[in-house]
Amino acid sequence: MSDVLRVVVADDSVLLREGLQLILADAGHEVVATAGDGPGLVAAVAEHLPDLSLVDVRMPPSHTDEGLRAAVEVRRRAPRTRILVLSQYVEVSYADELLATGDGGVGYLLKDRVSELSGFLDAVTAVASGGTVLDPQVVAQLMRRRRDPLEALTPREREVLAAMAEGLSNAAIARRLHVTDGGVEKHTQRIFAKLDLHADDEQHRRVKAVLAFLR
Repeated sequence: MSDVLRVVVADDSVLLREGLQLILADAGHEVVATAGDGPGLVAAVAEHLPDLSLVDVRMPPSHTDEGLRAAVEVRRRAPRTRILVLSQYVEVSYADELLATGDGGVGYLLKDRVSELSGFLDAVTAVASGGTVLDPQVVAQLMRRRRDPLEALTPREREVLAAMAEGLSNAAIARRLHVTDGGVEKHTQRIFAKLDLHADDEQHRRVKAVLAFLR
């Protein structure tokens, strides 16, 4: 990726769009298109294939969550599209969906952060490079929204999952925990059920369970 980023700016405030263009231009980046609503964002990204899109959450017509919904649509069409959301508010529902793929290249900052230019420009670069940048208030609200699925596991099931994370087979886990192979299998199946992992591929479910443990 070039040091010069090609950026789409989507915000219903003309003043903020102009301000962001000046900030980005001063940093050596190019704003290739602007949009004042969600459909405009989707169209601009499809046409220009930018390195990054800066997106407001609340845009016409209802001024609720059109920007985030448009951002989710953009990512659905092209999962590797880089999106940095700027908002005065935290909208956790679509923010959760935007982050759900785990592909990176996503950020969510409150607009107050834009006044801290160095931090804002660092976030622009990080997200365009495939990183994830979240405002602390966004993180706090997402954490409150999510119930940790690991809370449902018993201490023994946590021990089994920790051993799985080390790459141990069921037989090796049984030897370590001094239980039967069948006992480990029962614990494993309960772990999968509690973590809502229903894939047919047993190995794939083990990987997903370990990822849940490590997060």
